[in-house]
Amino acid sequence: MLKIPIDILIVDDEQDFVEMLTMRLTDEGHRVRAAYDGDEGLVALENASCDVVILDIRMPRMDGITALKEIKRLHPVVEVILLTGHGAVDTAVEGLKSGAFDYVQKPANFRELLEKLEAARDRKVEHEERIRRGEARLLIRHSGDV
Repeated sequence: MLKIPIDILIVDDEQDFVEMLTMRLTDEGHRVRAAYDGDEGLVALENASCDVVILDIRMPRMDGITALKEIKRLHPVVEVILLTGHGAVDTAVEGLKSGAFDYVQKPANFRELLEKLEAARDRKVEHEERIRRGEARLLIRHSGDV
């Protein structure tokens, strides 16, 4: 079966965790970039798009929920998977209400994370396709007005 790489941005202030997750996801064939706080993550998204952001909820300066809201405002099609520690499920639910695709608890089960990454990428692709179809219909309508 052909495996389509996912373009992933990891935003987490724990450098060791980011490096380990980057290595494992890269070994799976995905393209991974890293940012170490919310501001850096937003800059990374401005410089290059991605399919899915893996976003830690608890970070200094800009927390994950604030970063999520900015990501969805600036890049509404990009999907976001939140990382949460034990006992922070209420915050993860708030994130879901703010547009996150899903969440996983740290330490994350890697297979579960991979499944969620693939589902999030598929949803992004479907959303982009709906946008393209809508734009095509609009162009066809407008071309008939000429």
